[in-house]
Amino acid sequence: MKLLIINASPRKNGNISKRLELMKDEAEHAGVSVFVEYSQSFKIRPCIGCMKCRSAKNCVLSEDDAQRVLDLIQECDAVIIGSPTYWGNMPGTLKLLFDRIVYGLMDENSLAIPVPLHKGKKALIVCTSSTPWPFNILMGQTRGVVRAIKEVLGTAGFKVSSIQRGGTKKHPEITKKDIRLCQKAVRRLIGR
Repeated sequence: MKLLIINASPRKNGNISKRLELMKDEAEHAGVSVFVEYSQSFKIRPCIGCMKCRSAKNCVLSEDDAQRVLDLIQECDAVIIGSPTYWGNMPGTLKLLFDRIVYGLMDENSLAIPVPLHKGKKALIVCTSSTPWPFNILMGQTRGVVRAIKEVLGTAGFKVSSIQRGGTKKHPEITKKDIRLCQKAVRRLIGR
């Protein structure tokens, strides 16, 4: 089994990064091949909205990290995306990736209705917010991030689950409960 982890946090030692590292270790311990990518280091040109990728099944822009990461998504059996909350949404670096690889995530029928290209694969969204619980959910902070990423992955055919953690400004530590939750989520994702 192959697992791709995309870390959309700019903080290499932040809350998202620590959780994803726990998940990586758990998956590797179970014998899974794990690939880790950091969206903050991607070199990706913005989408120009030409829509040619929909018919050509390839982006007209010169090759960059978008195609490389799409290849990894296509090779992997499961994906974990870790994202901090930026104004109730994902960071722009992650959105930029999704905009550029839409043609490899979904097709569309003659009525322009999306047709998923990754049906049967699983995905896990890991999201944190400095807004304390339950306000991180009630105010649409982590819930907004999960909704946006789930829209992309769900349309691509992934079966999506999520972990949301609020209050990381006041409580930045990873608790034993957090560790168990991360480990359990990975075992469920990889079918162990």
